[in-house]
Amino acid sequence: MSTEPVLEVTGLEVRYGPRRRRRNALRGVSLTVSPGETVGIIGETGSGKTTLARAVLGLVRASAGSVVLDGEDVTAYGGHRWRALRRRGVIQYVFQDPLRSLDPDLTVEASLAEPLLVRGVSREEAARRVRAFLPRVQLSEDLLDRLPGRLSGGQRQRVAVARALVTEPRLVILDEPVSALDSANRVQILRILQELRDDGVALVFISHDLGSVAGVADRIAVLYQGELVETGAAGEVIARPRHPYTRLLVRSAPTLHAAPADRAERAALRALLNV
Repeated sequence: MSTEPVLEVTGLEVRYGPRRRRRNALRGVSLTVSPGETVGIIGETGSGKTTLARAVLGLVRASAGSVVLDGEDVTAYGGHRWRALRRRGVIQYVFQDPLRSLDPDLTVEASLAEPLLVRGVSREEAARRVRAFLPRVQLSEDLLDRLPGRLSGGQRQRVAVARALVTEPRLVILDEPVSALDSANRVQILRILQELRDDGVALVFISHDLGSVAGVADRIAVLYQGELVETGAAGEVIARPRHPYTRLLVRSAPTLHAAPADRAERAALRALLNV
């Protein structure tokens, strides 16, 4: 497995609005993500998390700095080059709400096959790969002919994860992937992510809640008003936060200061994920 970073963000700045009233959504953000590493991006609404993800995905243009993806400087890529890069399946994105991200008129099988067909895979080969991939995300073949509206919340999220992973990407960005799920489904999704990390997939886990990524992230990066104010090993950031904003997040994280029953559930989850 290569040890070169899958993602290198250096001095990234993104500004919105007309020149006289321009707002800095990101200011000088630098971050790396290596193969098989999970990095948690933490911050409140408006901190710049979504803007960072969109800049890495090429959906917003950087005002300064650079984004290098899988060794390729994509900072100034236009639409045509980004489309070609996305078709290669190097990077994928999992939305918070799978019901909104999945086409309501496509069956599970069609949704999972679509990114493969875009890459030029034959329909027969796409169908074979879809069926071979289902066990990795704990889905059964009898769900293939269902529409998203006929799936449970946990099933929909596993379909969304499968759709992102069937192309075997190097990097997956996940936006609040477990926030809307119950405890049992959270455990299932986090277990799948752990297995992906072990397979060498790089993961960026975006959340507003420090506690939600504390058990799965190798490193945590804290965004505050568009600036990266703290980054480090997950255990170090939680146990010895340096920035006042990080200390506030640690104190207010509901899953870090939970009732005894919730703490027991969290301990079981950490044991399951071997963290």
